[in-house]
Order: sequence, then C-alpha cells, then structure tokens
Amino acid sequence: MATDAAPNGSACDCVQKASRNMAMAEAAGRAQNGILGWIERSGNKLPDPVFLFFWLIAILVVVSVLASLAGLSAAHPTEIDPDTGAATVISAVSLLSAENIQRLWVDMPATFTHFHPLGYVLVVMLGAGVAERAGLFGTAMRAGVRNAPTFLLTPIVTLVGMMGNLAADAAYVVLIPLAGIIFHAAGRHPVAGIAAAFAGVSGGFSANLLPGQLDALLFGITEAAVETVFGDFTANIAGNWYFIAAMTFVFLPVIWWVTDTIIEPRLGTWSPAMAGKAVSPEQQGEVADGDRALTEGERKGLRWAGLAVLFVVGLWLFFTLGPGTPLIDEEASPEARLTPFYQSLVAGFFLLFLLAGWAYGKAAGTIEDHRGLVKMMAGAMEDLAYYLVLAFAAAHFVAMFAWSNLGLILAVNGADFLGNSGLPAWALLAAIIVVSALLNIFVGSASAKWALLSPVLVPMLMLLGITPEMATAAYRVGDGATNIITPLMVYFPLILIFCQRWQKDFGLGSLAATMLPYSVGLLIAGLAMTIGWVVLDLPLGPGAEVFMEAPTAATAPASAG
Repeated sequence: MATDAAPNGSACDCVQKASRNMAMAEAAGRAQNGILGWIERSGNKLPDPVFLFFWLIAILVVVSVLASLAGLSAAHPTEIDPDTGAATVISAVSLLSAENIQRLWVDMPATFTHFHPLGYVLVVMLGAGVAERAGLFGTAMRAGVRNAPTFLLTPIVTLVGMMGNLAADAAYVVLIPLAGIIFHAAGRHPVAGIAAAFAGVSGGFSANLLPGQLDALLFGITEAAVETVFGDFTANIAGNWYFIAAMTFVFLPVIWWVTDTIIEPRLGTWSPAMAGKAVSPEQQGEVADGDRALTEGERKGLRWAGLAVLFVVGLWLFFTLGPGTPLIDEEASPEARLTPFYQSLVAGFFLLFLLAGWAYGKAAGTIEDHRGLVKMMAGAMEDLAYYLVLAFAAAHFVAMFAWSNLGLILAVNGADFLGNSGLPAWALLAAIIVVSALLNIFVGSASAKWALLSPVLVPMLMLLGITPEMATAAYRVGDGATNIITPLMVYFPLILIFCQRWQKDFGLGSLAATMLPYSVGLLIAGLAMTIGWVVLDLPLGPGAEVFMEAPTAATAPASAG
C-alpha cells in the first residue's frame, strides 16, 4: 500500500493524525453491515504487521519442527552432490536445532542490517526526504493541476496523482484535497475530483513513468527471496520500468472514464447546502493554502530543480557512455555489461532527489544553508522509524524461512505441481494478481505482504522459467487495485474527511461505493495488461524479461542485467 513509500511520516503528520482520528470517531458510530463491515471487523482483528511477522515466526518454528520430524525434503534444483552425482537433497531443518538457535542470537545484527530492502530504502529516502521537506513535491503537484483545462482536468489530476507516488505522503495530503478544490472551481462535483485523485495516487500506486522508492523497497525484498534459495543475486531497481510506465497509460483512461461516466453522474450536481464542517479551521487553511498561486520563488525553485534533474541525468549518461565507462562492465558477457549501471540506480535516485530538492529549497527560500539540508535528511530518517521496526521483524522471518529450508521445499514442490497442471504462465501470474488483491484488503503494507509471499512465489516461478522481475510486477498490479476500497487502508479515513468537507452526509460506505468501480476497472485492466505482456513476451525494463532459463545444476539464475 501507499504508506510503504515513506512509512509513517510526513511534514503534515499533525494534519493526518487529527483528520484520521476524527474520521475514525465518526465511522465508529455508523452501522457497518455487509461485505464492507465484515472486511473492517475482520481486518481490525489482525495484529499490527510487525507483530504479524512475530506470530508468523512462532508458527514457522512449529512447522519447521514438524517438517523436520516428518523428513520433508526436496531435490535442490541447482546443486549436485559430488559423492553421488545426483541432485543434492535438501531436508527441512528445525529452527529449534542448536545451530539455528545459535544463528538467531549470534547473527541478529547481521540478519537485520543485511536485509536488502533496508539499505535501498534508507539511501533513496535520504534524498526523497529533502525533496519533500523543501516543498518540491507539493509545489510540483500544485503546478501540475492548478491551471489544467476543464476538459482535461480528470486525466491531468489522475496523471499527477500517479506521478505523485514518488512523493509518498505528500500526494495524499496535498493533491487529493486540492483536486476537490480545483473541480469545484471548474463547476464540477468536488468529490469526483477527490475520487479521481485518490484512484490515481492509491489505486495506481505502482503506475509511474519513473522508478522510485517503491521499486527500491520491493526489489530489495525480491533479491532477498531469490538468495534464500539460489544464492547471490543482484536485483535491478529498473526491472519493472517499462511495465509501470505502461500501467500509467493503461490506468489513466480507466480512471478518466470511470470518473466522468460513472462517478460524477452518480454524485449529481453539487450545491453549497451539501457542504459540511468536518474539517477543522486549521485543516481548511492547510487545504486552501494548497490552492494559492505559485510565488515567484516557487516558480524559480521549480526551474532550478529541473536543471538539477537534467544535471544528474547527464552525469549518469556520462558515466555510462563517456570515457572509461565506469557504469559498464566491458569484460562481462553482453547481457551482463550493464549490471553496474542497474546497481547504481539506487544511488542515482538518491542524488536526483537530493540535488533537485536542494536546488528548489535554495531558490524558494525553504533551505537556508547546509545545516537546514542536513536537518531535512535527518528528518527523513525519523520518518522511517516504523519501517525500521517492520524491517527488523520481516528480516528475521525471511532469514528463518531460509534456515528451515521450507522456502526451497515449497518452491520445488509447488513448481512441480504447477508444471504438471499445464497452466500457462499468464494464468499463473493472473492468479498471483487476484490473490495479492484479496490479501491487500486485510494486510495493508505492500512490503509486509511481499515479504510474506516472495520467499515461496519468486523461487517457485523461477523454477517454472518466470523471472523475479515478472513475479514482482504481477504482485504490484494486485497490490494497488484494492487499496482504495478497504477501510483498513491508513489514509482511508483521511480521504473520508476530505469528502465530508464538501458533502456532510458522506460516510464510510459512500466512499467505498464510490471507489469500487475504480477498483474493479483497475483490476481488470491490470489483469488484461499483464496477460498481454506475458503472451507477447515484452521486456519489463532494461535488461529484464518475462521468461528466463529455469535454474538447474548446470545454470545459475541470471542476475538482473
């Protein structure tokens, strides 16, 4: 879900918390019946994702003991026993064995710090936190939608929403209420603007023209999942670039059509009598401030930020194509020569966000000196406090899953079952999308769900000849589609408050019913796009394909790039 891009923090935390608490208090007094009520009640019974991992670790320990006693085993797909010449047999190992108990306590610091997503997210967020706090993200979104032509208002709001995923929390707090104001100024129903922006930001959570924080997060988990079975593997942060860019152009007309032909006619004509007072005066001032015209300093800041972006892009092109080609391995095989370039993209996005945010802040006056810059970088790390706790729990779950050998055994047996079923690759991936979408209704965090699913799904699909990049792409399609209809989504109450500003009787069920057509449309469009992508065997990103040679003893899995 959307909160993973910048977990539990933003410059507007006070607004978010006040709005969230108010919405939850209002929602608590409403009778929740039907499927939405069941979803909310069932989901609220689940523990926090951090404790969910701890409970799963406890269950994993019990299962590993039982599997070890039962002699559960599988032939390793890539290792040969030198004594017999046959495939090495991997048996389930009890997590209560002396070796694993020792490993748990002795290696705890390494288990945590070597969790791949941790380094990726920390590096990218050092730069993205500066861009957010300096005001670059918020100003860029305002500039993108304020003067949009009326007939193009919906697609522009939607596109800015999808691109706003790079800004994480700012997209929810700035763009979504601003869309309501802009639709109202254009003589359209404000709630339709809020719905379109919410669908773009959250329903199209993975759709974007550029890789960003979410790519670093998910591919770090994918990398860890591959390594639990096959050893060293380098994830390609751009491995879904073409796919998510195509999602942007596929999802945009879906949201546009749903907004203009279903949602807005259903809402009817807005009148001032419908307005409510659910938003406090302070919050109204915050939202109204988002609609003001850009100052000369902000316009200058955007120009400077654009120059900084061009500088970083030019620098990476020079490193890739210039003398010495430091980001190309000239001695590697042709398919592996760009591996250093792919590995450098995490640092590249850090530098891009950092310099663009710094340039904007200096020009707009939001960053006075280098001390202010350092303070913003430190603030970005404070925002990640919850993510660090979640990463600690997830890192140990993934590691202990590998120590027990259950991931490999399930992957091998699952691959054999699916291979014998005769199901085509597109059907398998479509099933993953549907499962991810359903699970997303109850477990919100995108990283938590992928940390749970990837240790089995990624190796299993690799054994069927489907790349880790394709498995990650399929998961992303399902993860975003149902964000906008579950009351458990962390920003759902905040969106409800934004709607109640314009329509006082707008309840939790009203919001879910409004967003349901978007969710169904995005899920169908995502399924169709994924199936078509697999059937046509299109590249997912630079150096990333749909299919691969299934790992065997004679061939190790190809690393990204």
